[in-house]
Amino acid sequence: MTTKLRIGTRASALALWQADHVAELLREAHPGIELERVEFTTSGDRFLDRPLAEIGGKGLFTKELEVALADDRIDLAVHSLKDVPSALPEGMSIGCVPTRADVRDCVITRAGERPDDARIIGTSSLRRTCLVRGRWAGAEIVPIRGNVQTRVGRLLEEPPRRVDSVVLAMAGLLRMKITQRKDLDFLPLNPERWVPAVGQGALALEIRSDDARVRGLLQPLHDVPTARCTAAERAFLRAVEGDCRVPVAGWASNDGENLRLKAMIGHPDAGRTVVHTAFGTDPEALGLEVAERLLAEGGREILAEIRGR
Repeated sequence: MTTKLRIGTRASALALWQADHVAELLREAHPGIELERVEFTTSGDRFLDRPLAEIGGKGLFTKELEVALADDRIDLAVHSLKDVPSALPEGMSIGCVPTRADVRDCVITRAGERPDDARIIGTSSLRRTCLVRGRWAGAEIVPIRGNVQTRVGRLLEEPPRRVDSVVLAMAGLLRMKITQRKDLDFLPLNPERWVPAVGQGALALEIRSDDARVRGLLQPLHDVPTARCTAAERAFLRAVEGDCRVPVAGWASNDGENLRLKAMIGHPDAGRTVVHTAFGTDPEALGLEVAERLLAEGGREILAEIRGR
């Protein structure tokens, strides 16, 4: 009997690339498998006139797909892991985390222009806003949302919509082959100094928790080192109750069983941050340890100030 899977995805170009990439991996692992791509427009895609922090957070990119999973209209949902809230709905779980792509952020400018000369920088991320203020204190920050192509396009528009640089995830730029463009310059940012978002560069394949069939089919795609690193990052995120309303960041790397987690809590207005790095072997314990250290070193006060507005 032919095995069939229905893959749910957002309808943006990047999301479709990610779903097709997962489909390709599944075909390699299971020759003859029958796959159907089911596209959704999420609330996060529809409401582009306001920052995510004002309209409900990153869960707006996953809710419609999770409803479809619960209703058995799809068998798995492909997400960018950084868009997945730290707490999943009851009955849902991450069934697979494939090998991670480039974790870095990237500053994009018009060809021949320097990031340090940028007067207007486009980003709606509070994490990136905080880091921009720490590195380019005099720059004006303009909130921009939309797909990767839309945000890159703001560099080439006429004033007043034109910006001098935008900050985006390197993984999306590579997947969309935007780094091949000759009219733009790209500066990848060192994650040691510019800490990435939790889960950045990784995909999450969400399934129904009790669906052993789909979980089993996904196992050949699962990358244990990536899963351990992102588990540590997400444990940190849960412990500080982080979401897109507060500027937090976390990046874990591994050497065998040893994990290294660097994380940040920041203030988007002042550009001030607290950063800590720790090592361990248990992802959950490491994430909690780093969260407790950052909260004790000033992060609790920063978060209380932001949330008390």
